[in-house]
Amino acid sequence: MSWDSKNTMELRLEFVQFATQQGANRRALCRHYGISAKTGYKWIRRFEQGDTALADQSRRPRSSPARTATELEAKVVDMREAHPAWGAAKIARRLSDVGCVQTPSPSTVTRILHRHGLITAEASADASRWQRFEHAHPNDLWQMDFKGCIELDHGRRCLPLTVLDDHSRFDLALDACGRTPTRVVREH
Repeated sequence: MSWDSKNTMELRLEFVQFATQQGANRRALCRHYGISAKTGYKWIRRFEQGDTALADQSRRPRSSPARTATELEAKVVDMREAHPAWGAAKIARRLSDVGCVQTPSPSTVTRILHRHGLITAEASADASRWQRFEHAHPNDLWQMDFKGCIELDHGRRCLPLTVLDDHSRFDLALDACGRTPTRVVREH
């Protein structure tokens, strides 16, 4: 026995064919197909325009009032082509400096540059600022640091000392010290 498999378009067409028959209980059909009455009536209206109107329609807005103006987008592209090493923050700042009325944010400039193919995936990877360094084996390197100063009662100070294994990121020590000389660190 095989399962009766239908795609969404076939189900919508089947629903509409039943719903448009004389004397059909449309709300009961909606419940049977697991859709709201509003959706059912929408499909019936679309079907009257032609059965291809039952296909999924784009959810993209018809207009985008907040979209960057074409002239401003052209200025961004021109500036990047004139200065290929400049990033989005510098281009946005430069547009502001030359008197651009509606200066886009650096993130908007980045999207414009991506849209026009002026930022490649390789360039984005090369521009990564931070890369975690990690030793290959545990106990190859320990990182030690004092994490600020905490004032205690009676004018005493607490200087938290942390010792961290660079490979496993395991915290080997977290000690409260009163002073920071080398002798104190070695003792802990």
